[in-house]
Amino acid sequence: MVEPITSRQFHEFSGVADWRVLSDGATAYFRTGSFAKGLEFVNRIGALADATDHHPDIDLRYSAVLVKLMTHEVMPNAWLSERDASLAAQISGVARELGIASDPGEVLTLQIAIDALDIPPVQAFWAAVLGRTATEEDLVDRNALAPNFWFQQMDVARPQRNRIHIDLYVPADQAEARISAALAAGGSVVRDNGPEWWTLADPEGNEVDIAPWPDTWSGR
Repeated sequence: MVEPITSRQFHEFSGVADWRVLSDGATAYFRTGSFAKGLEFVNRIGALADATDHHPDIDLRYSAVLVKLMTHEVMPNAWLSERDASLAAQISGVARELGIASDPGEVLTLQIAIDALDIPPVQAFWAAVLGRTATEEDLVDRNALAPNFWFQQMDVARPQRNRIHIDLYVPADQAEARISAALAAGGSVVRDNGPEWWTLADPEGNEVDIAPWPDTWSGR
């Protein structure tokens, strides 16, 4: 039986310094510099995945490769197991052999949150527009290519405040830099719920929640 592990337990494994855990698993972004080098890297990852019978999601771009790991056997209550940490370390080893560096600053998860007084009809509208099927309070892209839509229960109407905002999950070691950059660009802090999350607003009041993913969570 496959046992889940927390984000902190994942990060405690040797050889996983390239990786960051967010709301959808462990992710690493590798700057390959060319499509040919990226393809070579992906083929090496594929061989490791087949050998361990544990297969990541891979996004191959012209000059970068993004790799995402999760263990389906422990979902939906958790994302990760020791199998992910082991494969992550092996993938990072291949990256070092090929002279490929990681860039943790490129790792993030984007979610669109909609506040609603009556969630089902609002959710049904967005499900129809997006061509998705509702999963409890979420509308998840089954191909994992577009942002998740999440619906938050409102108690009373807020006519003077936007009711759609962005949830941006970033690695814990990237959150402070993102917040500082946003403030320097003219933003403001609307709510300080640190260290769980901070709500920021742009100069016209549009909001984003910046949230570092907690190491203690094993799942969502």
